[in-house]
Amino acid sequence: MRFQHHEAIWRDFPQLVPGVLAVGAITPALDVKVDQFLDRARDRLTGTAESALPEIQAWRKAFAAQGIKPTQYRCASESLLRRLRIEGDLPALHPLVDLGNAVSAAFAIPVAAIDLDRIAGDLEVRYADGTETYETFAGTVEHPDPREVVFADDEGFAHARRWTNRQSGRSAIRPATARVLIVAEGLHETAADDVPRLVEELAAALRAAGANVTATAVLSARQPSFG
Repeated sequence: MRFQHHEAIWRDFPQLVPGVLAVGAITPALDVKVDQFLDRARDRLTGTAESALPEIQAWRKAFAAQGIKPTQYRCASESLLRRLRIEGDLPALHPLVDLGNAVSAAFAIPVAAIDLDRIAGDLEVRYADGTETYETFAGTVEHPDPREVVFADDEGFAHARRWTNRQSGRSAIRPATARVLIVAEGLHETAADDVPRLVEELAAALRAAGANVTATAVLSARQPSFG
């Protein structure tokens, strides 16, 4: 499988910095450690609203540029930070998801974890044409709006809507998941430093938990593909 961003995404968002990890040996028994990441996220929220963080501000601007109301549809990291601020913690779902969510909150950068065995062919972040199929976590089917940014595979399944707003139930991590593609995307001014650090720390945490990190990369318009 090849993962990439369409050239139109690079054209419209040249400041984008994507980090990617391919991970195997995923089981519900992974021994993940999330406290250090959640504590860092809590520290960042001390006296500061999540919406004021530069990482979140950059995604709000990107959503607004796409005609998406950023207070109605938040990027994943903003939603996690908001829940952490209100509830004091994040729910335990699956060890890999829990770790990804904690790292996302610590860095305020959206992190997607996608079941590789649920992807048909290649996966591309691109503008939708409106024919793609998106399966919600409730099992219903939606069709993204034309020009909405989606993660689309070769059979037209959308594995995320509104770019970093919400993933699809079709490729969500589940007990049977064995291989995962993890994607982190930053748009803020220091993303070129922060995203590689996120990838490094997440890879180390995954290896310590017993997962097999087979490859990592930080992509760019000149090197847009990961396979």
